[in-house]
Order: sequence, then C-alpha cells, then structure tokens
Amino acid sequence: MSSYNNRASYSPSAPPLTDPNTPPIAHPYHPPPPSSTNYSYPNYPQQPGSSYGYYQNTPNYASFFPPGTDPQVIQSFQMVDRDHSGFVEDKELQQALSSGYQRFSLRTIRLLIFLFKNPSEYCPRIGPKEFAALWSCLGQWRAIFERFDKDRSGKIDATELRDALYSLGYMVPPSVLEVLISRYTDGSGRRPELSFDSFVECGMVVKGLTEKFKEKDTRYTGSAKLTYDEFMTMILPFIVSY
Repeated sequence: MSSYNNRASYSPSAPPLTDPNTPPIAHPYHPPPPSSTNYSYPNYPQQPGSSYGYYQNTPNYASFFPPGTDPQVIQSFQMVDRDHSGFVEDKELQQALSSGYQRFSLRTIRLLIFLFKNPSEYCPRIGPKEFAALWSCLGQWRAIFERFDKDRSGKIDATELRDALYSLGYMVPPSVLEVLISRYTDGSGRRPELSFDSFVECGMVVKGLTEKFKEKDTRYTGSAKLTYDEFMTMILPFIVSY
C-alpha cells in the first residue's frame, strides 16, 4: 500500500498489521508502516484433477503475471479464464475466489473489480496483474480478519470491525460504523455479524473513500473543501459500482 506521504499512485490493497504495542494515533486516519512483501496467500482449493499439464494448449499465463507470483495464483486465473481472453469478469472472479467454506457475493466481487481494474479498461474485468494484486490484498485482509475474530466463529461484530479498522488507521465515527453495519442486518433484530466477504466489502469501502478524501486533504488535517461535482465524483462510483 502507498503511504500517506507517497500519493503518486493509488493502491487499494490492505495495509499491513500494525504493532499492537504501538499507541494509537488520535485522528481520523494515519499512515501505516511500510508494507511487507512477505504476505501469505489464502489457501483456496484447486479443481479436482487440475494441473499445469491440463493447460498445455492454453496461453503461457505466467509471462503476464508479475515476477515471483505464486503459481497457485496463476493456476486459479487459468482455471476460470475459460475463453482464454486474458481477463476475468465478475462470475469468473467469484468462482476463483470462492470455496466451500467461504463464498464471495457478486456485490463484493463487483466492488473489487471496480477498485482493482485498470483505469483504462472500460469493461468491468481484470487481467493477470490486477488479479495477482487482488489475491495478495485478500491475503492481508484475511490476516486482519482472523486477528480480530477472537472466538474463531468466522464472523466479527460491530466492535471487532471498529477495532480492526482502527488498527489500520481508520478512526471511523460511531455514526458511520452504524451505517456500515446496518447493510448486513437480517431483520431478526439481532446484532449483525460480518463474514469475511462482508468484512472485505466494508474495509475496502472505508479505505477507498479515505484514500480519495486524502487526495483533497493536502495538509493532512482531517478536513477538506470539495465542490459538489468533486463530492459526487468521489462518492458515486462506490455506490453504483456494485
């Protein structure tokens, strides 16, 4: 992830975990420490009987991925790019990322495509480089989720979501947190809990909007002046993208 002071490019990947012994900084967001390249990938299952030999007649995908990309990431892309177009769309990406115990909704998938696709790409789809970046991002979000899922239930509540976001430098106000959580109520009156899928969705919305706001907050004060057009341009893509 780009630090606050290095804003030449926008990366939607999750920042690394902060040191739990480091005192929190009391303003809406703060720059996390430099990211580590020693991330681990989520252990998604492979299709039965699949191997590199099976794809002998398909393009050499490895050459389109960043150097050092985990072979499992390349294979996952190959398995779902059935038309060999070199891109994956929403349902193909859903298939690549979902497993028996963890399924990503199309709503979350479309948000991820919006955040990761090449800005010059008109169609809602991602190529090998974006796919590798997305996979690495999910590995980081998984580590954060597991850190705050203290009872290992596979879900986190509003308090755990607040603490997870705060650990990343996002001091989300209670009113905003309530709006985020309300999206996942089931009508039973019980306090909503978030699966990993929903946690990623919430986290990416908060992070994405915060990064966009930082572009206007040039003095890093936590406040900025926006025109109506700038405000709508900032907010609407996160609403209509998925």
